[in-house]
Amino acid sequence: MSFVEYGDTIKDGDTAIVFLGHESMFPVKVQHGTVTQTKYGVIRHSTDLIGKKYGSKVTCSKGGWVFILHPTPELWTMNLPHRTQILYSTDISIITMMLELKPGSIVCESGTGSGSLSHALIRTVAPTGHLYTVEFHQQRAEKAREEFREHGVEHLVTVTNQDVCKNGFGVSNIADAVFLDIPSPWEAIGHAKSALKAEGGRICSFSPCIEQVQRTCLAMEEYGFTEINTLEILLRVYNVRTISLQIPDLGKAAEDNSSTGFDSSNPSLPGSPCANLQQGTVQFKSGVPLREVVGHTGYLTFATKS
Repeated sequence: MSFVEYGDTIKDGDTAIVFLGHESMFPVKVQHGTVTQTKYGVIRHSTDLIGKKYGSKVTCSKGGWVFILHPTPELWTMNLPHRTQILYSTDISIITMMLELKPGSIVCESGTGSGSLSHALIRTVAPTGHLYTVEFHQQRAEKAREEFREHGVEHLVTVTNQDVCKNGFGVSNIADAVFLDIPSPWEAIGHAKSALKAEGGRICSFSPCIEQVQRTCLAMEEYGFTEINTLEILLRVYNVRTISLQIPDLGKAAEDNSSTGFDSSNPSLPGSPCANLQQGTVQFKSGVPLREVVGHTGYLTFATKS
């Protein structure tokens, strides 16, 4: 099993995603002789998982069932153990595009955190690229190394435990892109410039506060970066539901009905806009924004090394 190479069957030692529903899933490490408890009953790894195909429907001991999914960076983002605040797919997608990443790219990242963005970057640059990720916190760095090894991507990533603001990324003039997610990114701009290739490398800084963005932009200008651009990505989700509205009185009802081409002799046809003409209302599908929407996550500042 690897996050960048798809496997058909579940093997001992794999990380798999137990899917109970769109709002309920969790990762599990497959181990011979182990069991996993769910609300639908027990899953026995030896008999229910190992050797089965990914995507299989597995019946639990209480008669309920779950799906076992192959892990992807998107699923891992939704289910990973949180050691820090993480980036989600909305921001990750624009980061990988604006940094112009592709297979073979060399990327530097700080800080590693929970590894949400790291997994997406690794998949994007695989199979010939490399990620150099720096984490200030020693225990988080060690846990990230362990996860990358378990997920079969350790050959595509180098984890370093150090302060990027003081010691940099440990590489020079090789990176196609640099990503910063640290409290004071302006202190690391000089090291980011040193890590980037001689010309045309891209940098991105993620910051939740506009004051951080202002200081970072000033530092980018000081170090000669160009095309400085700040974005804020906001996700707006809609609920699709059936609503009823009164039919306006436009005059002659018979002429209106005939002009619409609907069969007024059979107003009970499902889905017909004339189904409720006798009640003076019409039903149709409409998209309605959620009452509570996740708002601001952070500002993304991009620039190019000239």
